Amino acid sequence: MSDRIKSEIRFNIELDENRVPEKLSWTAKDGGVEAEEAKAIMLSIWDSKAKESMRIDLWTKDMPVDEMKIFFHQTLVAMADTFKRATDDEKMSDTMKDFCDYFAEKLELTK
Repeated sequence: MSDRIKSEIRFNIELDENRVPEKLSWTAKDGGVEAEEAKAIMLSIWDSKAKESMRIDLWTKDMPVDEMKIFFHQTLVAMADTFKRATDDEKMSDTMKDFCDYFAEKLELTK
């Protein structure tokens, strides 16, 4: 029998009367994070039985649009990096990063 280590990441969402997120926070004790405030969360989960991804996308109503654009750009770059590590497909990862550069340029995120 092996000793399994369990780790927990918890998200807390405070909603207004219309069930719109007002406050988001997350805790990952193993990572030293305790009730850290966030303005947006994107979580993807792979359902191997259905062979499809499920998503949870939340953002607070006071999340600035300019910060949302930066958040999306950084998430896309991270996905390209993760894709490379997960598949070892450098060519496609580079293609994804080319799109990230285009995305940043069109949104005028690069100075």
